[in-house]
Amino acid sequence: MSAITSIPFTLIDGKGATLDDFAGKVLLVVNVASQCGLTPQYEALQKLYARYRDKGFEIIGFPANNFLGQEPGTEQEIMEFCHGNYGVTFPMAAKVSVAGEDIHPLFAAMIEAQPQATGNVDSQLKSKLSQMGLLPKDARQITWNFEKFLIDHHGNVVGRFRPDITPDDPRITATLDSLLGI
Repeated sequence: MSAITSIPFTLIDGKGATLDDFAGKVLLVVNVASQCGLTPQYEALQKLYARYRDKGFEIIGFPANNFLGQEPGTEQEIMEFCHGNYGVTFPMAAKVSVAGEDIHPLFAAMIEAQPQATGNVDSQLKSKLSQMGLLPKDARQITWNFEKFLIDHHGNVVGRFRPDITPDDPRITATLDSLLGI
């Protein structure tokens, strides 16, 4: 496994973890939020998880409150929201920071490993964020909630997708099919 897989984080239930705990699996790591216009992506994430989980795939959701305070809840409130509204069964981490000086080391390492993210050329989200002055000054940084990092069986970050790329986008599913040998 890679050095990125040994970076510790906390699961939403308080247990310590690293990506090494998911060794041999393909991972999709997503920064999530409960009060965002993109929150309905939870539904697509759960469907993606159901489709691929028995084939060696895991999703890990990392709640983050970095973007306009769109994840203000406690871990308990976040879990109740995710289970109650979207039937989320994939692992969730405790709330972290994914931007700024207090960025969690895992997200800093994933950004370093994959500084460019795939996004839609005609992204309405990016245009809207730009108009509102909310795009990060450094283009390498996470744009908004629901940015996705794809990690292969060996712990290498092999893809990064902007929030406007939905979990069921063919750019994600085709890569998953390839990585999982489907």
